Amino acid sequence: RTSSSGLRGLLCPLLGACLWAAVVGYKPVVIVHGLFDSSGDFKNLQRFINESHPGTNVTVIDLFDRSASLQPMWKQVEGFKAAIYPIMQNAADGVHFICYSQGGLVCRGIVSTLSDHNVNSFISLSSPQAGQYGDTDYLKYLFPQFVKSNLYHVCYTSFGQRISICNYWNDPHHRDLYVNSSDYLALLNSERPNPNATEWKKNFLKIKKLVLIGGPDDGVITPWQSSQFGFYDDNETVVEMQQQDLYLRDVFGLKTLAARGDIILCSVPGVEHVWWHSNETVFHMCMEKWLD
Repeated sequence: RTSSSGLRGLLCPLLGACLWAAVVGYKPVVIVHGLFDSSGDFKNLQRFINESHPGTNVTVIDLFDRSASLQPMWKQVEGFKAAIYPIMQNAADGVHFICYSQGGLVCRGIVSTLSDHNVNSFISLSSPQAGQYGDTDYLKYLFPQFVKSNLYHVCYTSFGQRISICNYWNDPHHRDLYVNSSDYLALLNSERPNPNATEWKKNFLKIKKLVLIGGPDDGVITPWQSSQFGFYDDNETVVEMQQQDLYLRDVFGLKTLAARGDIILCSVPGVEHVWWHSNETVFHMCMEKWLD
């Protein structure tokens, strides 16, 4: 009696199909970097993917590197979208996204506004999906005269909204200013009237899996739960995703995704922000299985 694995062992050499099957079986992976990064920072992640999924076509988009990552988020969305669209068109079975830090919000803009995208797994790697509100080294570098409590004076102006970090700066003590001034996150979240809201929700829900990766020792994403759509209330108490208004009202599809069983939360302690994409444990725990 020949086992199925034994049968495959006989057939594959005859058909010359083993390697072909392995290569064809994996969807292309597109990686979008974060604030102050460049495509060269993702060599370890590329290696992890190629070791676990041999033959995978991995593209790290080389746009808006380093200081150019401060350009407005909608400008970045359009630039990344133009670079990624041909990859999607050449992938009959779709693509996977791995989007790191600020790049996770860029990718949300892409899947929300692109009606014919074919993203299967959207892996959001320590990305401030619910916004950012924290005194971090990035903030001190960019705005040395400001701390988190008064940055709204800059961010919630037309000048501030030309800087990427201000597009998702979410001050829980100045909620009205955020809702009325944020040209990016408040629109993506439909926190203010958006004529495209229905269409964007439909587009967002075309993804097959949403994988939200983050952890308590991140040190940059503040609160760290923003990487999983949790955020501060006006007392700076973290309210988890399932209690957030944008989830409860299903404004852009989170609740629907959860009901489908297609939101995966992966929390890993002991990882600082700059190491998420180079940590092999994180890759095996949180990403590997969603790249088939």
